[in-house]
Amino acid sequence: MSRKQSFIADQRGAVALETMIVYIFLVSFLLVPLADVAAASFQFISAWSALRSFGQYVQYYNPLAPDGTVTWRAGLQTMVAGHAISNLQVKCGDGGATCSPSNLESPKYITFSTTITLAPIGARVPFWRSVLCPTTCTYTLAYSERFQ
Repeated sequence: MSRKQSFIADQRGAVALETMIVYIFLVSFLLVPLADVAAASFQFISAWSALRSFGQYVQYYNPLAPDGTVTWRAGLQTMVAGHAISNLQVKCGDGGATCSPSNLESPKYITFSTTITLAPIGARVPFWRSVLCPTTCTYTLAYSERFQ
């Protein structure tokens, strides 16, 4: 048997070449985006948990005075689990109008939000950047909690 025929018959080296191609495909198109989704999920869950915790906290620090004025107690915690709580508003009634001495309708809600910024690994690749963060990687999560 000639040397050329023995190489054609023995194709064990072809698998080694194909493995590298498959490995690059798996890492770039499956594992990196999957890791990005997992990291984004952890950030989202953490921020949502911080919002819920702040909602429970506000239950004990009711900002609405009997005359309808909104006064926050000194030392109100606005940082929960590393997330800054912002846009605090007290709403009265189903219409969502801000509480005032002339508007004391029930139910009463407090609304607030926090912002998360994702930093996906795949965003360094131009193609994945357009898929993972089409316009911006910053998202605002809004939350409301009924307190009366």
